[in-house]
Amino acid sequence: MASSSGTGTGTPGSAGPDPVGPPAAPGPEHSQSAQASSTEPDGHRPRPAPDSIPAQPGGENHATSNGPAPADSADPATGTALAGKERRSGQGNAAGAPLPMRRDGDRLRFVGAATRRIARGIDLDEIVMGLCRATVPTFSDTILVYLRDPLPVGDERPTGPLVLRLRRTDRLPAERDTENGFLATSAAPPQLPELSPVSAELCEVRPGGALAEVLRGVRPVFADAPAARAALPELLGEGSDLVVPGGQRAILAPLRGRRRVIGAALFLRRPDRIPFETDDLLVAAQLATHSALGIDKAVLYGREAYIADELQRTMLPETLPRPTGVRLASRYLPAAETARVGGDWYDAIPLPGSRVALVVGDVMGHSMTSAAIMGQLRTTAQTLAGLDLPPQEVLHHLDEQAQRLGTDRMATCLYAVYDPVTHRITIANAGHPPPVLLHLGGRAEVLKVPSGAPIGVGGVDFEAVELDAPAGATLFLYTDGLVESRLRDVWTGIEQLREKLAATAQLTGPDHPPPLEALCDEVLDMLGPGDRDDDIALLAARFDGIAPSDVAYWYLDPEDAAPGRARRLARRALSRWGLEDLTDSVELLVSEVVTNAVRYASRPITLRLLRTDVLRCEVGDDVPQLPRLRQARATDEGGRGLYLVNRLARRWGATRLSTGKVVWFEVNRT
Repeated sequence: MASSSGTGTGTPGSAGPDPVGPPAAPGPEHSQSAQASSTEPDGHRPRPAPDSIPAQPGGENHATSNGPAPADSADPATGTALAGKERRSGQGNAAGAPLPMRRDGDRLRFVGAATRRIARGIDLDEIVMGLCRATVPTFSDTILVYLRDPLPVGDERPTGPLVLRLRRTDRLPAERDTENGFLATSAAPPQLPELSPVSAELCEVRPGGALAEVLRGVRPVFADAPAARAALPELLGEGSDLVVPGGQRAILAPLRGRRRVIGAALFLRRPDRIPFETDDLLVAAQLATHSALGIDKAVLYGREAYIADELQRTMLPETLPRPTGVRLASRYLPAAETARVGGDWYDAIPLPGSRVALVVGDVMGHSMTSAAIMGQLRTTAQTLAGLDLPPQEVLHHLDEQAQRLGTDRMATCLYAVYDPVTHRITIANAGHPPPVLLHLGGRAEVLKVPSGAPIGVGGVDFEAVELDAPAGATLFLYTDGLVESRLRDVWTGIEQLREKLAATAQLTGPDHPPPLEALCDEVLDMLGPGDRDDDIALLAARFDGIAPSDVAYWYLDPEDAAPGRARRLARRALSRWGLEDLTDSVELLVSEVVTNAVRYASRPITLRLLRTDVLRCEVGDDVPQLPRLRQARATDEGGRGLYLVNRLARRWGATRLSTGKVVWFEVNRT
């Protein structure tokens, strides 16, 4: 086959064609290959050399266009050298042996292509694999890469002995067949022993030993050097069956990062291949330096990614609560692998009276700063929710908090409070996309709530609306990353979300709402390629509600007869619900809690019983001070009421309201 060389001129002074991979148009010595040979038969293509690395073992070679092939030319069918003499050393090249890199230009091109391949890696495994793939088979036939275990991160000072672990090995395949473009078994060159017998996966470097001296020297050395000859048994293990070829066919290269040695690489060539030259030590040094620095950066990146993941995980709820009368599901997706943290968040906060606050927000940006601000706003929202403030008041205080954090701290937020007893929901919005309500019959609607101004603007009033929340309906709160991208505007995305919910609900029929978790997955499936410009937070709430027949509610005057009346009312409600077995314990607990309320209240007391999966009792008064559990002394006449509540109730607690407080307890129904 005829082709033109990319680096030679074809003059009689050249000893043969340049071994530089696929044919290229004539040009300067450092020009890249233009295109692969089109005359290579299908199914007979040898292993390609990456990124214009000069082809060596099994790589394509050129035949001259005017005359017989030189003595050291390659067999065009196999891509390996025919029998002949090497130009520099005068040594013979056995049939099937790879061609050497003959000029400094070849080495420069190889180093450039190899370092580019190593630099592509972003994590530890990719960088080590890039080193192995770039050097085998072009530079060596086998490579062993050892890394420090554990790898130090940044400026950390390692503690304990220096231990190297065999991280990766790579070598030429033991057999190649001509049907796949490789040498037949009978013509294959002798291989190095299998790498599996390398027994020293872990190597502890002895202080002051030969291996420690080589690593301290930093520069690569031939295995024939006295220091390396003593260091290799320590690295490979005394009982290793791997035979290191002699005659400068092995290079031991320390891997030094920014601060310290982090490993070593061992390059090996077969006995039939020409040995390494002195200039190859410089090549090994470049490969080792780029790999070590890349590994250093990968370890730092891994730590930063871990910190980002942990930060995002702790900023979002680890688990969602299970409030009475509502089921919850959530999803969070970061914008991309390289942007693991963002400002989107969601939350569900139980409130007094079996209510629950549903919150979703979005802080501007995708950085650690955005995540930190998001965490502060989420904590503030939880604190304000604990005070049982109206939704519009919560947003007002969040706006003030954002202004205290900085002048450019902008965020959107939607805050909703669902009451399962009244089947109503109160919503206030601060510049956030409106929620979507999926009804039981399959109809989906975008709720009309005032848009409001984003949090952080300042001086803006927020408005709340109260809407019906029928049983079986599902409310979806989300951030703009779900509905807005470069391919669509926000209102188009909201309409697509509404249509997606309606179509999914039709699959289960009008009387059966779709499973909540599966519905969230279906919503995320609407995202296509190019739709992930922003991180996504999704919170779905299925309203089950509490039936009016499961609620008993009374007002009691703060007088001495109130505890006795509360016991009688509780007894009648339990009898009506068929829970007579709980009468004694519930009467005792109700009497103790109401007695405490009567002692300090000045306005009527509220008593409410709720029958769900548990029996819940709530007693409210106008005194904001919360009761505390204390150990009464033997001589005290009082102070044992909450102790009894703590011992007999399944759970109990007290919550401060804007008008006082609520003390509640729960008792198992069985």
